[in-house]
Amino acid sequence: MKNKRLASARYITGFDGVRTIAVIGVIIYHLLPNIMKGGYLGVPIFFVISGYLITDLLYQEYRQNGFIDIKGFYARRMKRLYPAMVLMLIGASFYITTFQRNLSNNLRGIVLSSLTYLNNWWQIYHNSSYFNRFGNESPFTHLWSLAVEGQYYFIWPIAFILLIKFIRNQGKIFLGLASFSFISFILMWAFYTPGKDPTRVYFGTDTRMFSILLGSALAFVWPSWRMRKNIAPNSRKWLNFLGFGALILLTLSFFFLDSSLIFVYRGGLFLVSILAMILIAITAHPGAKWNKWLTSPIFTYIGKRSYGIYLYQYPIMIFYETKFKNSGTHPWIRFFVELFAIFIISELSYRFFEKPLAVFDYRQTLKKLKKFYGKPLTLKSKWKTLLSSMVILIAFIGIITAPTNLLTTEQKKVQKQIEENKKKLAAKANKKKVLSKKKIISKKIATNGTDEIDTKKFNYIMTDEDHKIAEHVPLFVFGDSVMLAAGKTIQEIFPKAIIDGTISRQAYTSAEELKEKKEAKQLTKIVWLSLGTNGYITSENFDSIMTVLGSDTAIFWTTVHVPTRSWQNSVNHLLKEKVKKYKNLYLIDWYKMSNAHKDWFSKEDQVHPNIIGVPYYANYVAKTIVDHLPKKLKQKIQKEIAVKEKQNIEQNNDEN
Repeated sequence: MKNKRLASARYITGFDGVRTIAVIGVIIYHLLPNIMKGGYLGVPIFFVISGYLITDLLYQEYRQNGFIDIKGFYARRMKRLYPAMVLMLIGASFYITTFQRNLSNNLRGIVLSSLTYLNNWWQIYHNSSYFNRFGNESPFTHLWSLAVEGQYYFIWPIAFILLIKFIRNQGKIFLGLASFSFISFILMWAFYTPGKDPTRVYFGTDTRMFSILLGSALAFVWPSWRMRKNIAPNSRKWLNFLGFGALILLTLSFFFLDSSLIFVYRGGLFLVSILAMILIAITAHPGAKWNKWLTSPIFTYIGKRSYGIYLYQYPIMIFYETKFKNSGTHPWIRFFVELFAIFIISELSYRFFEKPLAVFDYRQTLKKLKKFYGKPLTLKSKWKTLLSSMVILIAFIGIITAPTNLLTTEQKKVQKQIEENKKKLAAKANKKKVLSKKKIISKKIATNGTDEIDTKKFNYIMTDEDHKIAEHVPLFVFGDSVMLAAGKTIQEIFPKAIIDGTISRQAYTSAEELKEKKEAKQLTKIVWLSLGTNGYITSENFDSIMTVLGSDTAIFWTTVHVPTRSWQNSVNHLLKEKVKKYKNLYLIDWYKMSNAHKDWFSKEDQVHPNIIGVPYYANYVAKTIVDHLPKKLKQKIQKEIAVKEKQNIEQNNDEN
């Protein structure tokens, strides 16, 4: 039996408005996460829309034809989604191969997993992080969500047929899907570990399917074809009110529901999906006003291009940020340049590829190719095709030859330095040795005893008295790879220090980690924090850390030097504001001290201090800590030093 196209399907224009809200949230979250902290919540909105629309169309098809054309469903989905994704992958691979080979690492695995809609699991397997932007420069990180949807499209038509055939009752199907949705949410709750990177539960199909299932469940009890336009005025009023409430709550969540909050993974994402379901249900109802209110030329324009906008936004951001190293210094220039590029490229893709390919008859491809290559070489269209073929060939070569898990020479050097420092620090911690004699003098700080500080340009020099005091300071150091790069030198200056450093450490995981250290009685009353290199610090994250450490602890916090990332200025501004709030907080302004000295940093990332920069970094940090020690502690240490020196003098006199 031949499948007929749906005769009664209603295009709900207001859904373009919902898509617009979702995609704008995602873009601003990626560009300015300090402003739109919850913009990532646009993704579950997309999921709910997809679940509802696909199920609603399948339901209409079944009612009209008496069966579901699964082959036709797969063909339509592939025709709608696959060409644009393939085009993006080819274009991005061509650009990487031609202009930014440093981004080609794991390109082959990324492309293959994306084409098979398994990219989310590929990223989970390779320990990729959605939330660590500094060490995660892949232009394809966002493709995890397309993989989740692709897996749903593959399974859902078969599941739909089984539900219709064997359960039939729409109410029971709704309850069954709602139950599976709740199970998916429970899996997210169970697999999420507070204080740890939540990427596994954020990317996992099992832990994210609840949004799509809610949309699918809605279509069984709220089908678009069954609702009447003429309803009672009171009912219309209530629908409009519920739609307004859902939109307001979604908007607030976009601005305030930071991804680092425990609530996000233990109810927040599920509640947002329910709010999205309510908004979509009311937008779909012809008796409510929301379809009209969410319909406008701008919403229609962006909504129709939302898929392309989502596809291209992340590659454009990464390409720009890795090419231009000043995005941290000029975040608003970066914002407008990237936003402009995203919309221009998305428009070109929509106009010249997505729309034409949506009506292209792929069954005639071979005939058209034979006809095309039989025409004269001077044809303009042939030159376009030859140029396209060259782009595809270069992209293909780049994909095939892409390295796997490769580090550049500079990255290896930085990693080696960090790993060596970690081993030495661990060895010292295990042996519990305290250095009794300093090799460091006022004008020279050890990195193998070779590098000298330029005293004419650097005013923060440790005196002999400072070194004596530092030897007695019970310091707890907690930080990321920047601190680890200088960890060995810091340990030599502060031999009593306990140093806890982790590569890619995030501020949002730190409060929980510090709480564990406190419970283990590892914290001291002098704490130095080096956090903010790997991403934004929210005010809530900061306050949580300060609460754990307590008001009776002297806390020193280093500003960040991350000129290639947009959060640099935001983090440093937050630190300066918090110093005004907390009397026990002291700022170590490493950014101000080092910003004019590119030679102090790794050439690869301009973030980690190199062999030249480590002495300046360590000396500046140490000098600041010693100068701002609590008065009573400093006096106590000075008395201990005086007593010890007096004893040494008396001992020497007795020996003489």
